Amino acid sequence: MHVTIQEAATRVGLTAHTLRYYEREGLMPSLKRGQHGIRVFEEGDIEWLQMIRCLRDTGMPISAVRRYVELCAEGDHTLPDRIEMLRSQKHSVEQQMAEMQGYLKRIDDKLAYYCCVLDRTSA
Repeated sequence: MHVTIQEAATRVGLTAHTLRYYEREGLMPSLKRGQHGIRVFEEGDIEWLQMIRCLRDTGMPISAVRRYVELCAEGDHTLPDRIEMLRSQKHSVEQQMAEMQGYLKRIDDKLAYYCCVLDRTSA
């Protein structure tokens, strides 16, 4: 199944402008073009975009994503490098999650305090 750039953008939760930018940045090297040079997105392209979005949404810079794409294009002999990149990104995400858990606890504590104060003043 082939979809337009707008349909692909909608499916991955990005804008068509962002997809064009990703293509210019070399993040979608296997993207094909149909008649009149129109981009043609296949299911594999959508899955690839979902991975790019995952990496970007978890804070990986474009330059690192580009390096990941290059490694993928170079073949299986780059698997150790890709594994290391993804392990590093996973570690970064785990650190972010731990930090967010700390913030969530602080918010929960403040909510509990406010509710306790409100309960005392309402009694």
